[in-house]
Amino acid sequence: MNAKRMLDAAVFAALIIGVSMLIPVAASAQLNGHNLRGDFGLGSGSQAPPGVYAGMFYINYDVDSVRNRNGDEIRIGEGDASLTVQGIAPALWWVSQHQLFGANYAFLVVPSFLNTGLEAPARGLDVDTGLSAGDLYVRPIELGWHKPRADFLAAVSFFAPVGKYDPGARDNTGLGMWTFELSGGTTVFLDEARTWNLATTAFWETHSEKEDSNDKVGDLLTLEGGFGKSFVQGAINIGVAYYAQWKLTEDEIDLALPAIELLTFNKHQVFGIGPDITFPIASGQKLIALVNVRYEVEFGAESTTEGNMLVLSALFPLGGMGPAE
Repeated sequence: MNAKRMLDAAVFAALIIGVSMLIPVAASAQLNGHNLRGDFGLGSGSQAPPGVYAGMFYINYDVDSVRNRNGDEIRIGEGDASLTVQGIAPALWWVSQHQLFGANYAFLVVPSFLNTGLEAPARGLDVDTGLSAGDLYVRPIELGWHKPRADFLAAVSFFAPVGKYDPGARDNTGLGMWTFELSGGTTVFLDEARTWNLATTAFWETHSEKEDSNDKVGDLLTLEGGFGKSFVQGAINIGVAYYAQWKLTEDEIDLALPAIELLTFNKHQVFGIGPDITFPIASGQKLIALVNVRYEVEFGAESTTEGNMLVLSALFPLGGMGPAE
């Protein structure tokens, strides 16, 4: 099961707010996009069979460190400091029998809710924002092709700025901007039985200016996927997931800042890798849900945070689930 963009980067809006409490100038100078790294894994280039699905997704992102432009750790105060972002997202996904360019057409909509916890004893900080609404993810066009030895996926998506956003505020849950996203990927099956699978999906995103400012986030490229093996006629899939993210163009920041040697003046990059498993929950011959567990550890970060990401998801078929055409 590929976890479609089930949580938006309101998670990272909350993240950067927390970091900014510790290193205010540097954090505000490196802007985040809407792409939540690590929300895709095994089978990222595959579309589910035709049907209607409800999803529920949970993420937990623990920040281990903040990295500068050279990848060196930035000390954020004497004593222990921790930043955790948690999010949940319900989702509605319709995969139709209708064909467009030989592919099945699908539609996806995902609202999101998040909570940020920050503890920095040396600075007297103990913050818990509570669960609040983030920005809205909508995928109005998704096309899925199914071939004997490979699946293919292409999509057009956007993020709508419905989460709270005020320039300079520390309790924002949205990013205050529209994001346009193009994506495409494939899952290749390395054996005739389609048990060994290798997947990657690319996401390119570009952004509008932030509300009430001339700030504009640079374009981002994110690759997500994994290598695994399926069992029980594909119902169980076990393997290693990965992601990689690069900022392609520099941020446009409407601030009169002094020279900063921490996070700014560099396009960030970060990588992640870890185990990924999908398994079914069934009653007799009836499938109740497909459950996915993914845990990825980040490395190679520059000009951004570095930590670990836990993703738990469940996808519930509401009807249909016939064979893909």
